Amino acid sequence: MSHTIPKEALTFFKKLEKNNDRDWFNEHKPEFKTIEVKVKAAYNHLGELMNAHDQIEKIKIFRIYRDVRFSKNKLPYKTHFGGSFARKKPELRGGYYLHIQPNNESFIATGFWDPNKEDLLRIRKEFEMDDSEMRDILNNKKFKSTWGSFVGDELKTAPKGFDKTHPAIDLIRRKQFIFTKKYTDKEVLADNFLEEVNTAFTTIRPYFNYMSDVLATNLNGESLL
Repeated sequence: MSHTIPKEALTFFKKLEKNNDRDWFNEHKPEFKTIEVKVKAAYNHLGELMNAHDQIEKIKIFRIYRDVRFSKNKLPYKTHFGGSFARKKPELRGGYYLHIQPNNESFIATGFWDPNKEDLLRIRKEFEMDDSEMRDILNNKKFKSTWGSFVGDELKTAPKGFDKTHPAIDLIRRKQFIFTKKYTDKEVLADNFLEEVNTAFTTIRPYFNYMSDVLATNLNGESLL
């Protein structure tokens, strides 16, 4: 089986965007299931590539059905594929995500989407004490050209207990620590797309190594594992 993202995935979602209802989807479900098998194979192949440089514990490909119970958007189906790659816990922290969506909306993401209260405080305390290592990672030429800067939610001011004039306040006030990289439809359908994604994921390692070290130790550098 070819380890590429099939063109039909993008064309199917373009049609689904115009016909996002149960009748149309049920009629075209066999077509979707055939595409889904190929896409799952592509995600699993990417996981194999990643295991050469990381330890991927679990690959999760999200279902196409939307949970509309608490959403204003009542459309029943997602118009994209999304899948996450979890690293081996507890020693390896952070995660990877691959999002496939037509109209040049595909992207990859890495980092910390929703750190729990304890982890968030530990990260902030680290930056308060010393942000130099994080700055070195962020300013590395190869890292920056691949991932740019942090994206995600942040507070407008300092978190409780932190000085709003602290030199690292731009890092301390973050609630998420995420990086993203976008891809065009043409790039997604290229034969070497999964290899390109894997290469981008390898460049995140200095960041993951640093954050894993921070979250596995206390402020004195003593192991918590």
